[in-house]
Amino acid sequence: MNFDARLSLYFQLMRLHKPIGILLLLWPTLWAVWIASQGKPGWLIVCIFVLGTVLMRSAGCVINDYADRDIDKHVKRTKDRPVTSGKVSTKEAVLLAAALSVISFLLILPLNTLTKLLSIPAVFLAGSYPFTKRFLAIPQAYLGIAFGFGIPMGFAAVQNAVPAIAWWLLLANIFWCIAYDTEYAMVDRDDDVHLGIHSSALLFGKYDVLAVMLCYGVALALLAWIGAQLQMGHFYFGGLVIAAGIALYHYTLIRKREREKCFKAFLHNNWLGAAVFGGIALDFLLK
Repeated sequence: MNFDARLSLYFQLMRLHKPIGILLLLWPTLWAVWIASQGKPGWLIVCIFVLGTVLMRSAGCVINDYADRDIDKHVKRTKDRPVTSGKVSTKEAVLLAAALSVISFLLILPLNTLTKLLSIPAVFLAGSYPFTKRFLAIPQAYLGIAFGFGIPMGFAAVQNAVPAIAWWLLLANIFWCIAYDTEYAMVDRDDDVHLGIHSSALLFGKYDVLAVMLCYGVALALLAWIGAQLQMGHFYFGGLVIAAGIALYHYTLIRKREREKCFKAFLHNNWLGAAVFGGIALDFLLK
């Protein structure tokens, strides 16, 4: 196999052709960086966190495919993934994930010691999440921690401290993640039952739609409370109103549990995260 073909397989393995995961990981990180810096982040920090998000999400995808290589071959949607199909060896996958993780760490070398220390649990969370589907009833909550760990790291990079508000922001992200990843799990419900994999869609059962909407509600309520604590202005809360409208739109998509519409709702969460960020950025910009 020539170099271009091999590179294309690595590109697929890192899911760079499907950027939704990068965006869902990036928005909470940017929320934190903007709040921590009062809307005036250093552009070096922004660049480091954006590139780090791309690299760590890519590493997480590689680890996920390595962990699920014997499961994915039983699912039509995933059976042709590079590791499962044998086009990329397990050794290559491990080396690629390690290389991406090392490059991510090199990126944060200009940052303070606290940020470097927080990168250790961040890497552990990203690497261990794919295995939690075997034993955690709601792995989506663990994913919310992994996808939200850029929040304490963002505060650490800007303030050299992680205040209580950062952990509340992380909690809001966990509930948001449970909401959107349950929508994703609703797509794979039948396959998960067959393969004995845990998911929030299975845990919530017939109350899955209600659970999704409650999680959206809790996430937005926490963000509203955080805004009140920080004395944010109208633009911030306007962003939350738009986000709430988006969440209600998702209800219209998932209420009948149709696979394609549930997946559409999952993908559309990019705009919910963007609405919250837009409110934060505008609020600080126009103060």
